[in-house]
Amino acid sequence: MIIKNSDLEAVAVRPEQYPPENLKEIAFAGRSNVGKSSLLNLITGRKKLARVSGSPGKTRTINFYLLNNDFRVVDLPGYGYAKVSKSVSEGWGPMIERYLKNRKNLLKVVQLVDIRHVPSKQDVEMYDYLRHFGLAGIVVATKADKISRNQMPKQIKLIKQTLKMSGEDKVIPVSSLKKTGYEELLEEMERLLEG
Repeated sequence: MIIKNSDLEAVAVRPEQYPPENLKEIAFAGRSNVGKSSLLNLITGRKKLARVSGSPGKTRTINFYLLNNDFRVVDLPGYGYAKVSKSVSEGWGPMIERYLKNRKNLLKVVQLVDIRHVPSKQDVEMYDYLRHFGLAGIVVATKADKISRNQMPKQIKLIKQTLKMSGEDKVIPVSSLKKTGYEELLEEMERLLEG
């Protein structure tokens, strides 16, 4: 799949701000600072579509991006960052839950984890939660350039075990810096959209 065009369509906190449920959606979720904005910029081929920030917890809204005038990619707020005030981060929970529970045109949530680390308690909770809603199955292991090729199989196995992934669930190592691995993710997305 080639992304020819991409635009920010809506920034939402409440369901009434969402775009209509007329197009298929694939959402992206992950801990703060896992590289979600960088990944979205990589797959769309745009440097500044999603704002990349050095300080975690920048995405505090649900951002809907229209791709190829055909489907949407949805950027969910990062979870698990301590420096964001508790009241703000607690507000994200219900906001994300409302979206995941009620969005009829949502096909799948791509969860991002950092390939260098064992998935956190919040990563495990998120994957369980996505599994509960039938939205799990694709994990992108970000920052793949930060480990050696020899370490990769071990880290992928660790991610699969920690998240209790099933045999058909996929872990896709991606490096936004080196621009590797994202083609496989685009292929998975294409399969979902055609399915």
